[in-house]
Amino acid sequence: MKREIEYQLARNVRRLGGLEIEGGGQVVVQDGYAFVGHMKPPMGTSIIDVRDPSNPTVVAHVAPPDEWSHTHKVRVAGNLMITNVEQDRRHFLRKGQRIAGLRNEGHDDAAIAEALGVELSDIAVLEDALERGYHSGGFRVWDISDKSAPKLLSYVRTHGFGVHRFDMDENYAYISTEMDGYVGNILVVYDLADPTNPVEVSRWHMPGQHLAGGETPTWTGYGNRLHHAMRVGDEFWAAVWHAGIRVLDASDITKLKTVGSYVFPKAIPEPTHTIMPMERRVDGRRYALAIDEEHAHQPGRLHGFLWVMDVTDLKAMEPVAAWDLSERACPWVGEPGVRFGAHQYREKLDGTLVYATWFAGGLRVLDLTDPLLPVEVAHYMPEFPEGRAPQSNDVDVDENGLIYLLDRVRGFDILEMSS
Repeated sequence: MKREIEYQLARNVRRLGGLEIEGGGQVVVQDGYAFVGHMKPPMGTSIIDVRDPSNPTVVAHVAPPDEWSHTHKVRVAGNLMITNVEQDRRHFLRKGQRIAGLRNEGHDDAAIAEALGVELSDIAVLEDALERGYHSGGFRVWDISDKSAPKLLSYVRTHGFGVHRFDMDENYAYISTEMDGYVGNILVVYDLADPTNPVEVSRWHMPGQHLAGGETPTWTGYGNRLHHAMRVGDEFWAAVWHAGIRVLDASDITKLKTVGSYVFPKAIPEPTHTIMPMERRVDGRRYALAIDEEHAHQPGRLHGFLWVMDVTDLKAMEPVAAWDLSERACPWVGEPGVRFGAHQYREKLDGTLVYATWFAGGLRVLDLTDPLLPVEVAHYMPEFPEGRAPQSNDVDVDENGLIYLLDRVRGFDILEMSS
């Protein structure tokens, strides 16, 4: 007898307000304003007044620099805002680099499309993009002393795809970007003492990335690269995609060096999106949280996880616990184009609660009072009138405990814990 599953879309969380805005890649909240980086052009970065959570209001929007770029990541420190500039549809468009070689091997367009995993009509799109090139990648620095009128202070161009996720404070920008002579994203640190002219002060890369320096990667393609590095005191905690985790000594910001690393077993298929240490120690042990980013899930493969790492000894880091969400918790699993598993958590681990986004699984709130036994205490899966699945992408929490949940496709919700 087939049993009907009853899905509980929310537990211990209630919605206070929200906006039906275009989807985004990152949300950060500061001083009563939410800053949203949107996924797709022509949308860029929105500044939203959230001082009345029941009536959030967009007070400013800045567009991407051109139609070929998206600016889906944003950071704020004081009166400075930084937005990335990255090639839109970058992974798809880079497939065009293989066309000439396949043609030289005698393949016709139909065979090339099959080899690239694209539609026949996409060949012309890829060739147009290859001929056009891409030269806009980098980041922009804004003065946001007037939230309703951001003022562009500088535009730093980097290389290749441009800039992905990054970190910043009032002194430095910690940029994940492609650079000339390297394969895949690396870390480039810029001094913001003069925000009209950010100055590069250091770089860090994994051995094998610096092709122009004579290095040879031990991997193929772009699978080993920096996703982004979070600065925590005199350390950087770097998620390096399929290469796992690196910890850097940043006591001398001009001379970064690797002091710890961990590579997940090949049985773990999803890449590492974010790694940060918890601020508190437990019984003298230091713990960090790593979260995977799940892409197109293949039945039978493991989903993306949240990992608890014992990082007391940076030279002997190891996972000691993990948390995953059952497919039975979500009514949208298996629908075409729907991501289900892990993606990101609030990038501030200052208490026992961890706020994580789980794509179709929405917001998951975990209690890590005991880091060896993460326990879910609340969750929220947005409902949409058209019945589509949520694709919860990013989350932040303000000083009053209000939760800001951003959807990858469409929607922005303001929530609070209800118990």
